[in-house]
Amino acid sequence: MTEKTKELRVDFVGGAVGHRLRFGGGRGQALAKAMGLRAGKTPMIVDATAGLGRDSFLLASLGAQVVMIERSQKMHALLVQGMERAFDEGGEVREIIARMTLLNGDAKEMLPELSAEAVLIDPMHPPSKKSALVKRELRQVREIVGADDDAADLMRIALQHARNRVVLKWPAKAEPMQGVRACSHQILGKTTRYDVFMVG
Repeated sequence: MTEKTKELRVDFVGGAVGHRLRFGGGRGQALAKAMGLRAGKTPMIVDATAGLGRDSFLLASLGAQVVMIERSQKMHALLVQGMERAFDEGGEVREIIARMTLLNGDAKEMLPELSAEAVLIDPMHPPSKKSALVKRELRQVREIVGADDDAADLMRIALQHARNRVVLKWPAKAEPMQGVRACSHQILGKTTRYDVFMVG
């Protein structure tokens, strides 16, 4: 099997995730700040669009209990395999995985039951001009999970049920999501921004 056609794999040990764990910058990272992780404050987080699980792993590595929701059965199976491999590594990685709970289902139906302090929503973004590796990976994810045409519905439900905040991960230069109220503030990165909606 060639590099170009290799199967999508969830990896919490090596590659970009392992590098981010070692050198990422702790709670000073944009995602951690957006989700409300600060000294003495570690909210219970629901990642409503788990995908490859990388953001959930980062948040769990910073001490958060994270519930991941993935509605695609194929992506859910890939996450299960990735979490099992990471758990088998032992040590710090096993401790991080132990703070992650994975659910298979539609977040729109599950969020009302979860009483999350903070909800992260990272729907499929418009195609970007990133490196070929990232593009291939994102293309594979899109083929599995689809286009997330109901992202605005998910946002509205999250805003009704989160206890503290909802965070939308979105391309830095994209227009605000249509059909959703204005965010409270934004945290900007180079290619990604976090639209933070304070609630409650």
